[in-house]
Amino acid sequence: MATVTFENAQRWYPGNDKPTVPGINLEIQDGEFMVLVGPSGCGKSTTLRMLAGLEEINGGKIFIGDRDITNVAPKDRDIAMVFQNYALYPHMTVADNMAFALKMAKVPTDERNKRVAEAAKILGLEEFLERKPKALSGGQRQRVAMGRAIVRNPQVFCMDEPLSNLDAKMRVQTRTDIAKLQADLGVTTVYVTHDQVEAMTMGDRVAVMKLGELMQVDTPLNLYDKPVNLFVAGFIGSPQMNLIEAHAKDGQAQIGEYLVPVDPTASKKMQGDITVGVRPEAWQLVSANEGGLPVDVTVVEELGADGFVYGTCGVEGTPSNVIVRVTGRDHVQKGQTIYVTTDPKSVHVFDTETGERLSD
Repeated sequence: MATVTFENAQRWYPGNDKPTVPGINLEIQDGEFMVLVGPSGCGKSTTLRMLAGLEEINGGKIFIGDRDITNVAPKDRDIAMVFQNYALYPHMTVADNMAFALKMAKVPTDERNKRVAEAAKILGLEEFLERKPKALSGGQRQRVAMGRAIVRNPQVFCMDEPLSNLDAKMRVQTRTDIAKLQADLGVTTVYVTHDQVEAMTMGDRVAVMKLGELMQVDTPLNLYDKPVNLFVAGFIGSPQMNLIEAHAKDGQAQIGEYLVPVDPTASKKMQGDITVGVRPEAWQLVSANEGGLPVDVTVVEELGADGFVYGTCGVEGTPSNVIVRVTGRDHVQKGQTIYVTTDPKSVHVFDTETGERLSD
């Protein structure tokens, strides 16, 4: 296995007035599951394809271990790619699909068969080895694509949105399978997705990208608890964080006529226009006379154990939708007005102009 290092790696497409990836610096540890996440067009797939050798690097370097692979041909990089559309050969059986790369590398037949059998056992594909891809479900095809990567015993797995063609239930099951498989094999993995739930549930660390640049690289929990800027705060979390425009006043955040107390570490740095962030689960329901923010309920998503309330606040600076998580037994109804407050320690504070985090 090996580390992966990007040193100011840049990709500039001909005809563009600026680079898609201006110069990424990222170190991925040996055996780590690193997820690149961000909105469409943020450069995450381009970054992965630069590592795989499918995109030319216009500047900087990429290393696998101590080996500079910047100008090495894709077939010589010792990586295995899992694509979004599976890329299986329709006329070949599952076993032949999985063994194809080994056959091209002139691996002896006995060794090929042994590796395919081992991978099929790991992936639960033993009974499907003689079938062709058209006879398989989407989830089974994805496992075949994974098997084709596994048999090569690569130093690095590269996965480009491999679950995007699966239905919701299959996605949940398959992402669990991939995370467990990666942990069992211990192969350094770079995984690209636009789905931040996938990123949070699968990655050892997550790299959040915007316009080709890294916004924050951290563990899923740290990204959630301490987003470094407004972009990460709004992107990570489902449903997303409530971001409310406010003004710093006497160490508190003034939202319309309401004063929201914030953590002392942030209050010392606040001045002028600020944005406060509150996770849906951080709101607390209070009675009307306790002075909370009023929220007129427009939609209630009942999920059983808990639910999400979407409403409008009408207070200057609040977003068009205020999202509140409630327990499944709170019995909040559409059309009702609820009142919410929060603990100062649960309030994230950002500078509105720069987007930078002010809270510790």
